[in-house]
Amino acid sequence: MNRIEEACLIFNPVSGQREPEQDLEIIRRILEPEITLDIRFTTEEKGADEIAREAIAQGAKAIIASGGDGTLSAAASALVGTDIPLGVISRGTANAFASALDLPDTVEAACEAILGGVTRVVDAARCNGLPMVLLAGIGFEAETVDRADRQAKKRFGVLAYVMAGIQELRELESFEAEIEIEDKIVTVTAVSLTVANAAPPTSVLAQGPAGVNFEDGLLDITVVSPVSRAGAIAATYHLLQTALNENATDRDDIGYLRTKRVIIRTDPPQKVVLDGEIIGNTPIDVESVPQGLTIFVPKDALPDAPVEKLEGLPGLKVESKPAAGFEE
Repeated sequence: MNRIEEACLIFNPVSGQREPEQDLEIIRRILEPEITLDIRFTTEEKGADEIAREAIAQGAKAIIASGGDGTLSAAASALVGTDIPLGVISRGTANAFASALDLPDTVEAACEAILGGVTRVVDAARCNGLPMVLLAGIGFEAETVDRADRQAKKRFGVLAYVMAGIQELRELESFEAEIEIEDKIVTVTAVSLTVANAAPPTSVLAQGPAGVNFEDGLLDITVVSPVSRAGAIAATYHLLQTALNENATDRDDIGYLRTKRVIIRTDPPQKVVLDGEIIGNTPIDVESVPQGLTIFVPKDALPDAPVEKLEGLPGLKVESKPAAGFEE
């Protein structure tokens, strides 16, 4: 338990499709009887990451972020590598951040989770030196995110991404990619590359492996390489099905691998989306930060997976030894 008495609340007043004033009123009504809130609003000039860093420098013991995926990821980025807990109150279009980390996606439930004081430590990563909580996308995903502007998301919600994806399919182009990991360099022709630390099932282009694990200290890389638009549609649908069924992909035009660090170079250079925001073009260098982020979770959240199970084994004998290492 990690009950808090005060926290900095970072609130994005333009996120989502609901009335922000009503959302803020709900948050204050639930939290303020128990927690003293230092409420700070994001602006076009000052994002959640900068506000979070300022609050931490001023002694904040907890950060609560309320907004869309961009706001939440930005706030989280300031906490990577610290033990300061993050409370997540999703109010965005897709709410991928909450879904990826198994967090509540309603304002009320998110507030209750924060009040419960239960925390969980999950992995994070760094992409070109920038903190990453969810994923980095190259090619199709980055172009789709770039097409889905704020006005479209306000009007159509998550459908804005679908519409942008359909438009992008009309201009689908492949590129050459070089994927360098610890023990090999892979060269491939692709239309999409995704490097994921955590990803919800709706981030279909990250769903090559059988479930993206945000507590294994590894990055999940998915390569999508269809030879036609019809193949791209079929591959995307297949990834959605495997994500929903928690199975690994078995198509010849989709590949995946896991690694602690990856460097990706492309020809020609491709746009890169990092946690929902375009950050520039390839190349990228991504490295896992195991147990890099502490988040508030509901009381009934699944416990951390046990690291050891020995009881019941025939002939079991356990002998204690000094924790000095192995005998050579």
